[in-house]
Amino acid sequence: MTEEKILLNNKHKVVVGMSGGVDSAVAAWLLKNQGFDTVGVTLRTWESGSNRCCEIDEARRSAQKLGIPYYPWNAVKEFREYVTKPFAAEYVAGRTPNPCVECNRYVKWDMLLHIADVLQADYVASGHYASVVRADNGRLAIRRATDTRKDQSYMLCRLTQEQLARTILPLGELTKQQVRQIAADTGIVVADKAESQEICFVTEGNYADYIEQECGAKIFAAGNFTDETGKIVGRHKGIACYTVGQRKGLGLALGYPVYVKRIDAAKNEIIVGREASLYTDEIFCGSLSFMGIADLAIGEKIAALVKIRYAHGGEHAVVERLNQETARIVFAEAVRAPAPGQSAVFYDETGSIIGSGKILTAGFSR
Repeated sequence: MTEEKILLNNKHKVVVGMSGGVDSAVAAWLLKNQGFDTVGVTLRTWESGSNRCCEIDEARRSAQKLGIPYYPWNAVKEFREYVTKPFAAEYVAGRTPNPCVECNRYVKWDMLLHIADVLQADYVASGHYASVVRADNGRLAIRRATDTRKDQSYMLCRLTQEQLARTILPLGELTKQQVRQIAADTGIVVADKAESQEICFVTEGNYADYIEQECGAKIFAAGNFTDETGKIVGRHKGIACYTVGQRKGLGLALGYPVYVKRIDAAKNEIIVGREASLYTDEIFCGSLSFMGIADLAIGEKIAALVKIRYAHGGEHAVVERLNQETARIVFAEAVRAPAPGQSAVFYDETGSIIGSGKILTAGFSR
């Protein structure tokens, strides 16, 4: 699939989602410098009194430095509905969710576009490291960033054509070092701000502590660790405390290292195995979403590079649509520890997203 860059009218107004960090501040500066009528917005997704309130202050200072209007916007209700409640529910069900994927699709972009309509703006923008391109079939897609170490295309895999048509991603061809240098040169106060944490709403403790706070201790029902033969080898403290591929914190002394291979929520069991048992060349996905193509017909196959988690480099595979709800992905080389609940993102040879799905199960054939 060939592609072309999107040419934008820089006389239009753009709403930039500003997190208080350096990336979104530089994105706003770049757009203003290109002649866009630029407005900064921070979506407040946390309750009042949270230690994250400083993010609004930092975003406001950056906007003041850039000389652009700035507005904080309350998105607490939407964030809870689409991100934090499903996050906790997925772990309780023995799955490993992608909260950022859901947040970008159902909170950030929906809210920013609503704000853009209120402010009569044409576009929305963010500091994500990725680009929007148009394929030769006319469809829009997210392309991987030039800085592969910072590439965030994976997190944008479920954006719709309507959302992409009004999206600008100014950092797609820049490196993190270049972004920090722009911030330093322009006097943006967050130029040296540290990277944000992986799960923005887990500000104290770990994700299990957060889930316990959200759902109550009753969800942490102890159960059995079993090996691959079904033999009980220990007790776990609740399936929500574990994820596929985990080694540390299991509390098992079997004389050899073991990892979480599978979580059986129905039986409240966690199956463990040696590292070699984590590898598979086949997974099944549901909740299919297509971007660079309109759809994949039942029985149709397509070659792709597939990432099974954000930090995964990707592996060549064949994606086959089995039915309306499900696709099977067969990898050229086995992948390690695909976790149900995580997104599998399909890329073409140019690095643009074809589509994605949520991992349901893995067939451990190797």
